[in-house]
Amino acid sequence: MYIIYMNNNELTGLEKTPSFQSLDYINSDDPKEIDAGIRETIRSIHFSILGMGLGLVKIKIMRLYKDLGYQSMGEYIASISKESKMDRSNIYRWLKIGEAYIKYKAELTESGFSESHGPIKLSFLEQALTTGKKDEVFDNIKNMSVREFKDFAKGGGTPNSGNLPFVSIKGNVAYIRGKRAIIVNKNLGKRITDYFMEVVGVACEALEKGGYIMPVFLRSKNETERFSAAYDRVMEEMKNGN
Repeated sequence: MYIIYMNNNELTGLEKTPSFQSLDYINSDDPKEIDAGIRETIRSIHFSILGMGLGLVKIKIMRLYKDLGYQSMGEYIASISKESKMDRSNIYRWLKIGEAYIKYKAELTESGFSESHGPIKLSFLEQALTTGKKDEVFDNIKNMSVREFKDFAKGGGTPNSGNLPFVSIKGNVAYIRGKRAIIVNKNLGKRITDYFMEVVGVACEALEKGGYIMPVFLRSKNETERFSAAYDRVMEEMKNGN
């Protein structure tokens, strides 16, 4: 059991609630405009889920449902379910998300978690903390997908680790035997992030094969082409035992 303290400003760890997302982009023929609209809509959905969760928490702990004419929180949720034709379990999940966010707000903030990382994962946070190490849990809730974090919460380990390849790269994260090994900060920009992930991929491949890496700095495309030709020739000679 725990007690949640909320003031009127607590309803957002959300720094800024996004404005209503226009759906005009669906009438566009510009792929970039459509893509931007889709991404912004997803962001708005994430904000909405967390916002609804926090709103439900406030109604629950301040017993505001009584001011709305309901005798209990359950009765209030039942009315929302009936009106929206939505399963009650979804509404209780939003409530759970809001409670988890408030209870662990400090740890979530410290880990860098935000609504953009997927508020649905908050509904599995309590379970994850009973089976996994605290630091690992708050690291995973930020970097894992919803499915991965759900599986992690159930077992306290890396999901399906026995079926994972030695090396796998997802976005800006490299995994070794299913365990997160390297994370490249996306704030570095796409070009730099892609560059580092390519380097990481080569390093992981060498590790998997038990090989070695020899860094070579080349100053131009011309040098790269000349070196590549020489490299192919030397490797062929080494394979032939020369």
